[in-house]
Amino acid sequence: MKEIFERRSIRKYKDIPVEKEKVLKILEAARNAPSAKNRQPWKFIVLTDNAKREFLDRMEQGIEREKSAPALPGSAKGITDAVNTLRIMRQAPVLIVILNTNGTSFFDPVDADGRMTEICDTLSIGAAVENMLLEAHSLGFGTLWIANTCYAYKELTEHLDTDSQLVGAVALGYADESPSARPRRSLEEITEFRS
Repeated sequence: MKEIFERRSIRKYKDIPVEKEKVLKILEAARNAPSAKNRQPWKFIVLTDNAKREFLDRMEQGIEREKSAPALPGSAKGITDAVNTLRIMRQAPVLIVILNTNGTSFFDPVDADGRMTEICDTLSIGAAVENMLLEAHSLGFGTLWIANTCYAYKELTEHLDTDSQLVGAVALGYADESPSARPRRSLEEITEFRS
């Protein structure tokens, strides 16, 4: 429980390499998350150094394209945040890209059965990512769970040469900040008991 209450989203990282054996421990925690129908729909691509730089250069190209030819016109207000997230991702020593191996592009139409499977797989991946974040915290790392990859979806999936659904990424490194806890809604506000 300690990790749940102490973990914070980290947006500043020290320029210190992350040990591969610790990354493997973090991925092992993710791999052992609960999974709907035991489909285990996740794939993790660990990027460092040149591979991370190339991935983020493609993300930057996608964000720039999104400004003039938006694939997500209703989400244009988030582009400024995506640019800031890109800066954070460049600073973190490790980037773990997360794919849904059962999913397809969110630009593709899906029927009701497909949507139900996608929701279940997304919940499974969310559990895996949460395990990853908590294990990283227990090992002394900071993390940031990132969804802004959506602004460069086409560019990034082409770069990764994948048909799997790009869910997001996790920035990982030694934290160079200690943010306070963000406000949370009260239990009374979010809970309803019925009998």
